[in-house]
Order: sequence, then structure tokens, then C-alpha cells
Amino acid sequence: MVWETYQKMRSNKGSAGVDSISMELFDANRSKYLYKLWNRMVSGSCFPRSVKVIEIPK
Repeated sequence: MVWETYQKMRSNKGSAGVDSISMELFDANRSKYLYKLWNRMVSGSCFPRSVKVIEIPK
């Protein structure tokens, strides 16, 4: 599921997350980052950070 989610995010032209790692840097070390994420999710120690907030002018 981690790989499928990554592929969907790339096809939707996803951007860097709150950790500010660019997609180019992420792709250069993709297997390391995806394995780390998968391992944390499986062990139950994954605590995702907040999502990016975009202010909507009113």
C-alpha cells in the first residue's frame, strides 16, 4: 500500500511535505524513505506530522 500511495501521489504531481524534503531528494533515496515509513507503520510507531495548511482568503 505504501508503494501504491507513492505512485498515486507522484501521478497527481505531489509536492514536498512538511519535512521540506523535495521530491528530487526523496526520489534519489526513495527506497530508504519508503522502507522507513513502511517499517514505522508496521511496528505501530508511526506518528505522522501535521499536514500543510493553506490559508484561504475570505
